[in-house]
Amino acid sequence: MKKGFVVFINLALFFLLCVPVVSQSAQQTQKSVETFIIDRFEGDSDWDWEVTASRYVADDYPKQDYFSGIPSSLKYLRNEGDGDPKVLGIQIAFNRKGDNWFEIYPVKDGKAYEIPFIGTATQIDFWVWGAHYLYYLDVLVRDSDGRVHTLAAGNLAFDGWKNIIVNIPGWIRQHSRLSSGPDSMTFVGFRIRTDPNEFVDLFTIFFDQMKYTTNALAYIFDGYELKEADFGGNSSNSSSRSSGASEGK
Repeated sequence: MKKGFVVFINLALFFLLCVPVVSQSAQQTQKSVETFIIDRFEGDSDWDWEVTASRYVADDYPKQDYFSGIPSSLKYLRNEGDGDPKVLGIQIAFNRKGDNWFEIYPVKDGKAYEIPFIGTATQIDFWVWGAHYLYYLDVLVRDSDGRVHTLAAGNLAFDGWKNIIVNIPGWIRQHSRLSSGPDSMTFVGFRIRTDPNEFVDLFTIFFDQMKYTTNALAYIFDGYELKEADFGGNSSNSSSRSSGASEGK
């Protein structure tokens, strides 16, 4: 019995010694949790913001502009040389109650622009000024497979500034599994939906300081830079070289 036990121990040690050790540097184990500012809504970003609304929007609406203002909690984070703080304001009205909506989204060079996230984002954080209307706020993001997801951010039935934090579900694919696919998830815009029974005669909303928390190194692996390798030429040149090699045989 003892002899058999000793043989078992020796075999176990043999397999442990023979199994190759996998270097942690070859795996995606890096951690770097950081917070990035998306927009301070002061009109100084590389993009601007536009608004579109559903069919029953009233004439001359929506309206938008930048206004002087800041949530009290953010006043102490500004430096003296930062200038006059601004916020983005939207005003809208509809001709009748119902399933009305409007979307606020970034634009660049006259076209809708989707803001890319760095790394693997875990939450989006922004400030919203509410006017105590029972409207519902959603955040729209596009995953690396091209699907747009709607993330509920709660209702706007409150007065004044409120910090909104939206968690990003882990099942949303933020990086393509293909070397030629998108490297990141993107921010598409905000959507506000009216409650069918709520007043729609005139509604105002403001936004300030939008940021997100992310694991910036979550998708960086050994050799990541080779994804962008430039082989030069085009497909026709590649084909001609391939056919030449075949003929040489």
